[in-house]
Amino acid sequence: MRSARFAVLFAAVLALPLVPAAALADAPPAPVFRDGQAQPVFDPADVIREDVWVTAPVDSDHDGKNDLVHAQVVRPRATAQGMKVPVVYQASPYYAGGNDVPNHNVDVELSVPGRDRGPEGARVASHGVGPYAAPITWRYQDYFTARGFAVVYGESLGSGQSTGCPTTGDVNETIGARSVIDWLNGRTPARDAGGTAVKAAWSTGKTGMMGVSYNGTLPNAVASTGVEGLETIVPIAAISNWYEYYRNAGAVVAAGGYQGEDADVLAGYVYTRADRKVCRPVIDGLTAGQDRVTGDYSRFWDVRNYRNDVGKVRASVLAVHGLNDWNVKTDQVAQWYAALRQHGVEHKIWLHQSGHADPYSLRRDVWLTTLNKWMSHYLYGVGNGIQNEPKATIQREDKSWVDEADWPAPGTSDVKAYPWPGGGAKGTLDLRNPVPGNGNVERLADDASKTIEQLAGLPSSGNRLLYATSAAKQPLRLSGTAKADLALSFDRPAANVTVVLLDRAPDGSSHVISRGWTDPQNRHDIARTEPITPGQTYRIGVELMPKDYILAAGHRLEFLLASSDHDFTLRPKPGAGLALDLTRTSVTLPVTGGKAALRSAF
Repeated sequence: MRSARFAVLFAAVLALPLVPAAALADAPPAPVFRDGQAQPVFDPADVIREDVWVTAPVDSDHDGKNDLVHAQVVRPRATAQGMKVPVVYQASPYYAGGNDVPNHNVDVELSVPGRDRGPEGARVASHGVGPYAAPITWRYQDYFTARGFAVVYGESLGSGQSTGCPTTGDVNETIGARSVIDWLNGRTPARDAGGTAVKAAWSTGKTGMMGVSYNGTLPNAVASTGVEGLETIVPIAAISNWYEYYRNAGAVVAAGGYQGEDADVLAGYVYTRADRKVCRPVIDGLTAGQDRVTGDYSRFWDVRNYRNDVGKVRASVLAVHGLNDWNVKTDQVAQWYAALRQHGVEHKIWLHQSGHADPYSLRRDVWLTTLNKWMSHYLYGVGNGIQNEPKATIQREDKSWVDEADWPAPGTSDVKAYPWPGGGAKGTLDLRNPVPGNGNVERLADDASKTIEQLAGLPSSGNRLLYATSAAKQPLRLSGTAKADLALSFDRPAANVTVVLLDRAPDGSSHVISRGWTDPQNRHDIARTEPITPGQTYRIGVELMPKDYILAAGHRLEFLLASSDHDFTLRPKPGAGLALDLTRTSVTLPVTGGKAALRSAF
């Protein structure tokens, strides 16, 4: 059998055309692939680094000239010998550092139609660190250049050595980042520092964008334009809708850890170009347009919502997010991912147990293998089957990892649970709806000075309502988005509403699984504030942040209702009263295994 195979192979070799040795010597270097992965065959220290300024067809600083995007190219020296390579591109507003910009004051009264408190205005400082000429670096640079990819860094408009103005997620910013891909494909010009035209003759035109946080948000933005040449994106801890980064269902809600930040503050932070005055009117316009008074969705926010254009996405997407990320919350990836799947975009997701983090620091070797296969497939066309692997990779609470068909978990369905009286201390959360009668309306008074964790730790409180299941007899998995349908009345014309799901351990300690917020004045439409009549009961829906969570056996699932959330919402003076009608209130849980699993657990 061996001899027969050898004969066939030998005949095939003899049939190949003879290639002169001189021709082989003149052939450009080429990448090497093994097991579907690009191999480190190039010296990452032997690279060509060059700076270019790409023309972007936008004038965000209103100086009558097209903006220029500063890009720094790092490519294997083999590209000078004729090798053409694809690009891994990271666009960022952070390469030149940031300014000291105080956040907005959040200890303010809530807006009431007809007697608004008026805009506060951001206290934006101007202590810029300014552009610098030092080489830009990245933890992935050597990894990719050693394997036959170029790495390109693009500075966002208004930052570093780019011109234009920062505008926190709007169309100008997207066009600026996109222009680098247009240059790599010969569709827009660029020049060097001396003004000489520069072409990316070394580039195949195929580009993959990736990055973390803002640097991961820009890939979402650029992909939503459908730009030709962007073959794939790897958005990590990325925003897909800026409104939901700084707002939630009409409420002014902070990114976790950044109470009082807003679009204008972030723009002021990344405004590091040399001219320290030209963008002041632009940033002032952000302050006016973002509307911290009503929190309503508006055209200002609509142009910063990349989900509007998900139908244009042609790039494949490997999305990564932390299940405990309260900065860029999980709704950003969950809704983006669901929309991509609905529109037939090739997709894959990694969900981990950390917060605002890059999986490089969590599961380095497996992550790099996945990333390598992903980029090799979509940028070099390697048939490694990565697109056919399980769509979801999830880290569980014990830090183990599992691969699943997709996310949310197949077999998950919504199940309703109902709070029963006793929430001032701890009522019951049950599958049965409470019987109408006296005692089924429970009350709380707002106190924004107390954190949710403090309220959850109190045996009883007049500042929250709390309802708990019995101890779980077996593990219960929640996968997706929980919702609360509340029947609420208010004793004031304005109030926050906060809903929290908790895991209560046998020792009495608690852990926040998820939380959500709303402004009841936006109960019908996040774009429209409607007055509240004190004493009248309203149906108020609240969506919590999507999660994938396993409640361990022996633990209790708890539902907490509060008004303000000290760490996320605006913080009015204490005292606003809320009354909850239990007979018309429910909590919808995304339970893997559905009602049968919930019944078995409790």
